[in-house]
Amino acid sequence: MSDNWFIATGRRKTAIARVMVKIGVGKMTINGKEPETYFPTKNDVALIKQPLEISNNKGKWDFKINVIGGGFSGQAGAVRHGIARGLAEADPESRLVLHKSGFLTRDSRMVERKKSGRPKARKKFQFSKR
Repeated sequence: MSDNWFIATGRRKTAIARVMVKIGVGKMTINGKEPETYFPTKNDVALIKQPLEISNNKGKWDFKINVIGGGFSGQAGAVRHGIARGLAEADPESRLVLHKSGFLTRDSRMVERKKSGRPKARKKFQFSKR
């Protein structure tokens, strides 16, 4: 998309968010819905708005977000990461504030893989002495 859209990608767990940012009035759509209707909890909605509040950009930018994979918590983290990266690209003055707050850093925690010969990733079978 041209016409002054800035595109960024956010990731968290197995969720990936494509965020498109342009100057506007603060409208945000996530997979075609408002954030309050897409995310089931208010904590997730508050989480995705943190980069806007910290960088004093509330109501200045429009966002079009496509998010896939993971659950709602991972998707909210991916959207927050994507919004922060999009704002840093679109508004270079806010990059330092976002970086100091840790919003530009990807949260690399993932689910540990299941090991062969075990019931789960770390769980072991019950020990029997006899």
